[in-house]
Amino acid sequence: MKQEYHIGIDIGSTCAKLAVLDGEGRLVFRSLQPTGWSSVDTAESIRKKLLEEGIDPEQSPCVATGYGRISVPYADKMITEITCHARGSMWIHDARELVVIDIGGQDTKIIRIEDGRVKDFVMNDKCSAGTGRFLEVMANTMALRPDEVCELARLGGGTSISSMCTVFAESEVISLIGRGESKENIAFAVVESIVSKVVSQTSRLNVCNETVCLTGGLCGCAYLREALSEKLNCRVQAEPEGRYAGALGAALSM
Repeated sequence: MKQEYHIGIDIGSTCAKLAVLDGEGRLVFRSLQPTGWSSVDTAESIRKKLLEEGIDPEQSPCVATGYGRISVPYADKMITEITCHARGSMWIHDARELVVIDIGGQDTKIIRIEDGRVKDFVMNDKCSAGTGRFLEVMANTMALRPDEVCELARLGGGTSISSMCTVFAESEVISLIGRGESKENIAFAVVESIVSKVVSQTSRLNVCNETVCLTGGLCGCAYLREALSEKLNCRVQAEPEGRYAGALGAALSM
């Protein structure tokens, strides 16, 4: 009997995620790769990867989402990021009442889910403050990897970055380096800046005593999650599959 698969592809601005569920709804394959210059080339790379795994995307239900969803010619349909991230997060956390904080490469989404449906959302897509891109720029300025910045932040304190603009914030970091501030303290300021921006976004949704989960590229940063938990006065959950929430939601949409 032929194995049934459901394919979800989330081509974001910086990374492309792939998730494949079997007929029983179990995650059987996932992958992550840089989106690169061309979403079309990325979609073709994903198609080849699927074929190597014995999965034909033109013979299995396939849904695309994300920034580059229009670049997947073999997808049966395209669905918005908000819907897919909501569905994927519910699947990951086995919950129908949830607030999702998705920190992506170029935007941050806050999604309130009630009774299994998207009730409201806030999306920051006009500025890179509070996103993975902001962390990447600051990490490059400090000659560190983004994960190293998160690790060092736990050991720092007493320093802040006043500007929410990535360009001006980078100038502040350069000034802090120039005056001899420790990497730990600068890392602390960088992460605190991201957290403050995200918490500011949640204010419209009145996140209080809610089940909150963190998804996106920074969901593996334990210190960031702890800092968000403290500022929001609730426990922010995260799972390894959180990076694939959009792709999982897409796979669940057929």
